Amino acid sequence: MEIAVVGTGYVGLVTGTCFAESGNLVSCIDISEEKIKKLNEGQIPIYEPGLAELVKRNAKEGRLRFTTDLTEAVRTADIVYLAVGTPQGDDGAADLSALWTVVKGIAPFIRDDVIVVTKSTVPVGTNAGIYNMLYELNNKRYHVASNPEFLKEGTAINDFMYPDRVVVGVRDDAVAEILKELYSPFLRTDKPFLSMSPESAELTKYVANAMLATKISFINEMANLCERMNGDINDVRRGIGHDQRIGFQFLFPGVGYGGSCFPKDVRALASMAESLNMSPTILRAVDEINNRQKTVLINKIHEHFGQQLEGLAFAIWGIAFKPKTDDIREAPALVVIKHLLDEGAEVRIFDPEAMDNVKREHPEVAARIRFANRPIDALKGADALAINTEWDVFRHPDFEEIKAMMNKPVVFDGRNLYSCETMKKHGFTYYSIGRPTVATQVPVTSGSHNGRHSSF
Repeated sequence: MEIAVVGTGYVGLVTGTCFAESGNLVSCIDISEEKIKKLNEGQIPIYEPGLAELVKRNAKEGRLRFTTDLTEAVRTADIVYLAVGTPQGDDGAADLSALWTVVKGIAPFIRDDVIVVTKSTVPVGTNAGIYNMLYELNNKRYHVASNPEFLKEGTAINDFMYPDRVVVGVRDDAVAEILKELYSPFLRTDKPFLSMSPESAELTKYVANAMLATKISFINEMANLCERMNGDINDVRRGIGHDQRIGFQFLFPGVGYGGSCFPKDVRALASMAESLNMSPTILRAVDEINNRQKTVLINKIHEHFGQQLEGLAFAIWGIAFKPKTDDIREAPALVVIKHLLDEGAEVRIFDPEAMDNVKREHPEVAARIRFANRPIDALKGADALAINTEWDVFRHPDFEEIKAMMNKPVVFDGRNLYSCETMKKHGFTYYSIGRPTVATQVPVTSGSHNGRHSSF
């Protein structure tokens, strides 16, 4: 098939590349001439394991091309995928302005029998809105389908190639059959192809993300409860996770979720409910708990050092909201970093992939921090280490080298990377999430700190 994918962001680039890998002719379109130029030169704008190799191979073999010419790309396409951004608006609802601009742009040029598919995460009713807009502009009844994505950053290629399920929202069974044929190379292990109404498909994406976000906020709240009741969340997690009704996925306590999906999708779903005069109590609580959880390391830092942080040096390991991505949108680490800077502390950071995005997206923050070339380099002379992202490179460090580099061996672990026994053995003061504190240094209990070493 000949496919046009409008938008070369995370979803569009992965979608177009994987469709090309399965033998289709794919054109990826973007309004950014700089981005298209870099893609044609083999430079990938996002970090996603395995993506660069697939892009280069399919471009070289002529199945994948990148262009800014929307007219040319959609004129001969059998299927046009819409994968433009739908960011959160000021009211919490999805901002569809870019989507409507694209629909108006393709209307004069698409074929009569084309299938227009929304891959972007959009509110319920968007499919019908696209259908009506195309009819008003061209006086033709085009096929419009919904095909939500369920990609996890860091494993997106595998998620697309080996999906748990494929969901499509259609009003015509013939359209469902065409999309099923398109996805057939990825469904050879009998994973389900689920055809439903466009409204149900649009809801499925939001409800899935809201459910996963709910599990994260729930386990984080239980972790905080464990700390106050002298429990260990790792034991509790095992105790409930083996219940097949619950399972282990997304039951890892930490410093909260971030990224481009969960925060905005939870708020967008809540906004949809409120527009219908409903009270989305659970959704609002999930969002509130997550925002509060992003400050959990800040609270532990003040618990140890007192209110005055000026003059202290902090090493930060991990900025991306999760490992295997360079995405820092709504990353919990940014909340910690900005607070430390505002309190007058010195901050040194290391992340394997996300540091360039901090420089580009938060130049005011980047100007006030030091970037390290290696994890160990951030630790020299540090009064404490705060871990925000569970990158594999952080999992098995040389603890004796860490102690030798730091002023005092104090670690605030927002991802529970290490066992309490290990940290006690090596002589660290160790704060984690939902577990007892390992105390080898006496914490400051008042706000009397006046210098880097006065707390010890």
